[in-house]
Amino acid sequence: MVRSKFDVPSSCAITIGSRTASSVPGYDTLRVTVSQGNKSTEVDFLISDDNRTLARLEKFELDMNPALLIDVRNRPIRGNPSAPVTVVNFDDLECPGCAYLQQQLFPAALNRYGNEVRFVYKDNPLTDIHPWALHAAVDATCLAGQGANAYWSYIDYVHTHVEEVSGETRNLPKSLSKLDQIASAQGANAGLDSRRLQACLKTQDDTPVRQSMREAAGLGLNRTPALFVNGEEVRGLTSVDEIWKVIDRVLRESGDIPPSAQSNQQSR
Repeated sequence: MVRSKFDVPSSCAITIGSRTASSVPGYDTLRVTVSQGNKSTEVDFLISDDNRTLARLEKFELDMNPALLIDVRNRPIRGNPSAPVTVVNFDDLECPGCAYLQQQLFPAALNRYGNEVRFVYKDNPLTDIHPWALHAAVDATCLAGQGANAYWSYIDYVHTHVEEVSGETRNLPKSLSKLDQIASAQGANAGLDSRRLQACLKTQDDTPVRQSMREAAGLGLNRTPALFVNGEEVRGLTSVDEIWKVIDRVLRESGDIPPSAQSNQQSR
């Protein structure tokens, strides 16, 4: 039955373990080991007391939902820091889709929701296809270490000047130098400590960015952008209207009235 239902190849060996007590009345736990060569996988099944039913049970700890555990500590915030709705975006600064979403989100979202929403960006540069995305994220992190305004100004600029960074010849060293120039300019505009910023840009410590990338991988994210609204991933995103629908629903669930409903009430 295991081999049939789970399409286990005939080249794999299946070993049935001993029955042990389970937390499900009327069933015992039965551990099944599937092995091929030096690799093996153990899977726990449930088998009924009368030996007539085999079942699989997946348990999910509700307080351990990975999406609800996204670490946004010390991340720059755009919007009201105490807003009831948090939108987290795993971003890639060389990603055209991310640039489009960035331009669609701001300032439309803040105009629509005001103090009801806050935005946090996390890094997920797709280094296999975007050669300067990691460097861009590190530069953004250097700015974030001194101030949110400089960080967001840099994010806005890079997302609207991707071709300027890439250049006509797609010369990577020139792109990296350009990113550092942009970061320096944004830092100067924001009055940041220039010496500290330059030291950070030169060091290019990608540890925080790599940590964010591991977090994205743990969430199964292999694409950008990837948005989460209060921990719920917005799937099948085709337009910002889809984001508004999710935010509106989250506001209703928290007892707040979304802007669209407020407008309808005022017009009556």
